[in-house]
Amino acid sequence: MSSATTNPSTDTHSWRHGLTSYHWFVFTVACLAWLFDCLDQQLFIIARNPAIADLLPKGSATDLQKMWGGYSTSIFVAGWATGGLVFGAMGDRIGRAKTLTLTVLLYSVFTGLSAFSQTVYDFCFYRFVTGLGVGGVFGLSVALVADALPDRSRSNALGLLQSLSAVGNVMAGLIAVAVGYSQVAAVQGGAKPSGDFWKYLFWIGAAPAFLCVFIQMRLKEPEKWRVAREAGRLTGAKFGSYASLFGEARWRTPALLGMMLCVSGVVGLWGVGFFSPELVGDVIGKQLKAENLPAGQVPGKRLMWTGITMIMQNLGAFLGMMTFTKLAQRFGRKPIFAMSFVAAFLSTVAVFQFLSQPWHIFVLIPIMGFCQLALFAGFAIYLPELFPTRLRSTGVSFCYNVGRFIAASGPFTMGVLQAKLAAGAVTPEAKLEAFRNACSWVSLVFLVGLIALYFLPETKGRPMPEDAAPAT
Repeated sequence: MSSATTNPSTDTHSWRHGLTSYHWFVFTVACLAWLFDCLDQQLFIIARNPAIADLLPKGSATDLQKMWGGYSTSIFVAGWATGGLVFGAMGDRIGRAKTLTLTVLLYSVFTGLSAFSQTVYDFCFYRFVTGLGVGGVFGLSVALVADALPDRSRSNALGLLQSLSAVGNVMAGLIAVAVGYSQVAAVQGGAKPSGDFWKYLFWIGAAPAFLCVFIQMRLKEPEKWRVAREAGRLTGAKFGSYASLFGEARWRTPALLGMMLCVSGVVGLWGVGFFSPELVGDVIGKQLKAENLPAGQVPGKRLMWTGITMIMQNLGAFLGMMTFTKLAQRFGRKPIFAMSFVAAFLSTVAVFQFLSQPWHIFVLIPIMGFCQLALFAGFAIYLPELFPTRLRSTGVSFCYNVGRFIAASGPFTMGVLQAKLAAGAVTPEAKLEAFRNACSWVSLVFLVGLIALYFLPETKGRPMPEDAAPAT
């Protein structure tokens, strides 16, 4: 039996109509938790290479730095996946609000501790624990909003929540531009550029810890969850149980297919899409070399262009996620997912095959961001519509985060494929071409989502599923 009182597909009011101040508070807290989570992810991408270069013994080879950059990314993403599975289940068992507080505190504190790393080993440890907190936030935020807001407002609110994650990413890009500019200005002023600027980025990432105070002070568990929890105590229904999720065919099938759907988008984004700064770095490096820029200014200029790339990618992402939300409301989830998977594949190949000039960053990168990140609005809207209240955070987190384990192998997979494609290549141009081709081949993973999509149900206009009524 659904808790829905209004069919969202036939309600002519705006989704904002009737929302109380407390509804807006819940929505704001969930958005900020996820926004700062995404900011943390992007700050790591910016700080990763400078941090590794600073923590390794002086004079370490570039290949060794890249290897440890890949290791740290894989460890971070593996922690992310683990945290998603653990805290997703915990959110169903003890409550979304309590668990969200814990995850925000965890990723904030250990992001700050990352700035105090002395070696690559403790750096990777801090990144793993940070990943645990980061991984829990999405499923908890989505479940919190899905359960706390009226059903007619749910899908639009969840699409906007995911869209606002791009704001966190743009903030990271602006920070990168500012730090890069300061580095260039320092060199132009005759000062030696700082090699530990990456520490400041992690201190910025620690700021969301203050959000925990507001979460603890006012945020309550959703009434829908509290009612279901009390009923579950009487009936013996299991909350946050993976045995229950996989022991019942009604929930096992959408869990496995939803996981496959998310694997396609998550691996595509983290295994390929977020390697665009490396491609841009090579392209910009050639440009700076041609301009005979002083060597001391090159790192700062590269960082500025990394930030610009992030901004362009996430401006496109914001528009893509908002567009997906609107179209999914009108035409249904499945057809828009299908279009988005194909568009993500084509746009990614276009970027990695054709981006060769700085101005391409302002054209191709936003298109790729639009197409790749549009899928993630779909995940936020669609996944909670597959699971009952007692398994909603568990199911969403499982689907969304298992792909992280596969994505964690991305740097190694990409490296092996690139090495095979670059066999015998000795020039930087040949190695860059191998990198382009490796990314293009891996981007085929976006098409895997079409397979899962075929077997999944359309949920537009349907009430949220619950245990009392079989699915039809």
